[in-house]
Amino acid sequence: MKSTLTTHTGFRFEVRRANPEDEPLVAEFFTHVTPEDLRFRFLGAVREVSHERLVAMTRSDDPHIHNFLALSTDGMPIAAATLAADPADRRGEVAICIREDRKHLGVGWEFLGYIARYADDHGIETIESIESRENRAAIEVERDMGFTVTTDSDDPTLVLVQRKLGAKLAGQSLPSG
Repeated sequence: MKSTLTTHTGFRFEVRRANPEDEPLVAEFFTHVTPEDLRFRFLGAVREVSHERLVAMTRSDDPHIHNFLALSTDGMPIAAATLAADPADRRGEVAICIREDRKHLGVGWEFLGYIARYADDHGIETIESIESRENRAAIEVERDMGFTVTTDSDDPTLVLVQRKLGAKLAGQSLPSG
């Protein structure tokens, strides 16, 4: 199932679940991601996304791992995301990466909002992301959306951003009921 999202800049894109046939598409997508963004996405020095990582991002027999692609209206991949929840679906970790030439259009904001609503719909109590303290742009978006930001107690170079189930996303009203 696809959803069409529109950013505050008027940029439209589609979001859908990734599938095994998307592996070449996702591999090509990562050739348009900066080395710094690769480091932020994988929290380490990654020059090229391995076949094993591509498989993990496009195939999942685990019902607690949700992989998404954001595609421009002409089908070009512009962002990829994973929401990996624990077996009880209490806590899910989200990771998003955006193509370099599609940044500053509001894609990250809309894509993260989509994933937060998806997590709410699936009863995931908390979504979180571990960010490099240097990834100021992502942390700012998450903070602006209403995520809480705390220093990682084990590693001062990292921060933990979190959002609780049903928490209001900035710019949106809470669902009624």
